[in-house]
Formats: sequence, structure tokens, C-alpha cells
Amino acid sequence: MGVYHAGSRALQDLAGVRDRADHVGRSLGQDIKPVAAAFLELQPLLVIGAAAPETGRVWASPLTGTPGFVRATGPRQMSVVTDAGSGPLAGALTTPGTPVGTIALDPRTRRRMRLNGRLRPTPRGFAVEADQVFSNCPKYIQRRESYDTLPDRVPGTPHRAGELGPRHVEFIGAADTFFLATVHPGGADVSHRGGNPGFVRAASPHELVWPDYSGNAMFLTLGNLRTDPRAGLLFLDWETGGTLRLTGEARTKFTAGGERTVRFTLTEALWTPAALPLRWSAPEYSPANPPG
Repeated sequence: MGVYHAGSRALQDLAGVRDRADHVGRSLGQDIKPVAAAFLELQPLLVIGAAAPETGRVWASPLTGTPGFVRATGPRQMSVVTDAGSGPLAGALTTPGTPVGTIALDPRTRRRMRLNGRLRPTPRGFAVEADQVFSNCPKYIQRRESYDTLPDRVPGTPHRAGELGPRHVEFIGAADTFFLATVHPGGADVSHRGGNPGFVRAASPHELVWPDYSGNAMFLTLGNLRTDPRAGLLFLDWETGGTLRLTGEARTKFTAGGERTVRFTLTEALWTPAALPLRWSAPEYSPANPPG
């Protein structure tokens, strides 16, 4: 498969950006360059996305560790030291050949890096043989200058639900960032979505809606959703370490003016208080965020 599959190509043509997408697509490769390897080793957080082998549901999940827990261990291999645990992707992290997408996002520098490929379990965690490695511009990333680590925190009890309750709705409405996992016949991907608080909202106990802001013209995420609507969303509470993970299906609506809106239909929600040991400083919103 080339850089783009049929779903991405269809949306590029619809938006009239195929030539631009071809230009940007040349930045995608399989090699982890030295600057990318150095970036990975500084990160305390990695988000991974995949379809759970037991259910087929797509989830986005956070992994944390002392910087260096994620690192390049070959020109096309990333290794992660982690315990698979008992989360919704535990089966994926222990199944050889699982297609996974990953994103390392550093709020301190407003940089991010995506690496997609096939997973191989290792004695200390897993490795990913890279199919795609690329960095993105800092658009829509909120700056958070620092973080503290609370290694002795006790994670709260996970709460599962089939619909969004008032607490979920309030949390989502205040969010300035979330991560979106998608899949396609050749693999998986995780992307970042950001905006001013209120850019994503709960339209009902079973639906979320957000605008798709202009980006790099590749249409990787929306292209995946065009071919397979399964999706996983991850919201982080940057101040308390709580996580809200959602799985369901997402579809994109184009307006006559060329604007795009994504509507996500929930299958299951998983809220975990104090799930992560990281506590980030207050955000400085991206100047690229549309007002509203």
C-alpha cells in the first residue's frame, strides 16, 4: 500500500487538495531519524490506538513512564517498556502482529510525532516495526510548560458506562485536547485534535460532535473513517491524571461551504480517576485555535 488508501484519496479529491497531499506525503517514511529518536526519549506519555482483538472495538489508551520508557531501538523500530495491564487494549499489546498507531505529543514544545506499524510483544513490553513515521506541525496543540510526576498515586476504580453521564458531558465540554484512534485495512493510526474549550461537545448521552479544522491535507484520520467508522477517543484530565476513553463509530459530514463536522456515536465509555501519574501545568491555548 502507498502513503494513501482509497478513503484518504476520496476525501483529498473532494476537498481539492490531492496535489498538496502528495507533497506533504513525501514526509512520511519508515525510518526513525535521529531527531525523532531524541524526541521520543524525552517523552513521559505515549498514546496508542488499536482494535481490541476480543471485541473488535477501537480504543485509544495512554501509556506513561520515566522518559526513556519509549525509545528507538533500530532504524525502523520503537520499543516501549510497559505492563500490558488489564485495560481495553491489554489483548492487543500481547498479540503479535497487531496493527497499532501511536502518537507522542509534547505540550512543552508543541511538537508531536506519529509512528504506525505492527506490534511485537517483548519481555518488558512491546516493540513496533514502523510502517509510517512522521511529525506534524504544532497547529492546535496547547502549550503546557511543565509537569510533575506522582509515582505513588493510587489509580481510581475504572467505571464503565453505555452512555455519557453529566460528569462526562461537563468534562468533555471543558476539554481543549483529545486523541482519536482509527483503523483501516492496512493498519491503525492515532491523531490529535485540539481547540478552545467547547470545540467538542456532547450532542446527546450517546453522541459527540466536533468540527474538523483544516490540517495537513492528508486526510489520514477521516480517510480511515470513510473506510471503517470504528473509532476510539481519549480525553485526559491534565491536572488530576484522570482519563476518559470512549469507543464507538464516527462519520464525517461535509457542508456546502466545504466545512466538515464529525459525529461520534458511543458504544462504551471508560472513566478512570487518577489513572496517570502526570500532573501538567495550565494550558496556553494555541494561536491557531478558531474562536468560539
